[in-house]
Amino acid sequence: MTEYHNPVLLKETVDGLNIKPDGVYVDVTFGGGGHSREIMERLGPNGKLFAFDQDEDAQNNVIDDDRFMLIPENFRFIKRYLRFYGIKEVDGILGDLGVSSHQFDVAERGFSTRFEADLDMRMSQKNEMNAARVINEYNEVELRKMFSEYGELRNAAALAGTIVSARKGGTITSTEQLKKVLGRFLPAHKSNKILAQIYQAIRIEVNQEIEALKDFLLQSEELLKPGGRLSVISYHSLEDRLVKRFVRNGMFEGEPERDIFGNFEVPFKIIEKLIVPTEEEIAQNNRARSAKLRVAEKL
Repeated sequence: MTEYHNPVLLKETVDGLNIKPDGVYVDVTFGGGGHSREIMERLGPNGKLFAFDQDEDAQNNVIDDDRFMLIPENFRFIKRYLRFYGIKEVDGILGDLGVSSHQFDVAERGFSTRFEADLDMRMSQKNEMNAARVINEYNEVELRKMFSEYGELRNAAALAGTIVSARKGGTITSTEQLKKVLGRFLPAHKSNKILAQIYQAIRIEVNQEIEALKDFLLQSEELLKPGGRLSVISYHSLEDRLVKRFVRNGMFEGEPERDIFGNFEVPFKIIEKLIVPTEEEIAQNNRARSAKLRVAEKL
């Protein structure tokens, strides 16, 4: 089994699913299989778990059990692939969003600010878009929009202009080159924080993470049975905002319609407003520090 770190909020996330022993469940972010194994522990002989992961490395962690099926695809296609297996509705769906600890720790993938690597950042090696193409092919307006929206960087315009100017002297192909190009924006006392925001913006763009999350959430509403649970961990405000709005309103912007009695017509009941890790878990697993778990039940 490939080395993966401890799953975040393991008990809380799986507890949120309110597992029925004979139910059908989906873990859309299989990774090292930590959450999936906990679900399997709670399933009976007639239960079923489908898992999704677009990262080829996750195949190394497959669970050898007749009740388990790993689908090597992006979770934005959850409905299509479940239908292929004859599944039209499920009892619960779990998502642990963002980059896995394993992906951060494999230097050549280019996700981590700690290592020198090619500009890659693809969650799936089948993806034709990578970080090098974004940095070298996007125009200044596109780069500014990316850094502003996905990195929440106030100096997005200056970052974009600097990259466009620098690449006139040659292609930017590595993380170290990118750091040198943007060096004047990386003061020593907060370079790690700013770099993390820059990397986050590029990674989200490369993997189309926001669009994929929206697609997944909309399909989860259609797939869940009444009483079925959605349990989702997010790690930054962009993701959490979408999850929060969706479980509250069933939409990402605006407000839902009201019924004849003036009540909002919403698809979910919020089970827990927000669950965050304990100080003890954060001390044991640094990745947990920014995790936010939201659990909702389909009405």
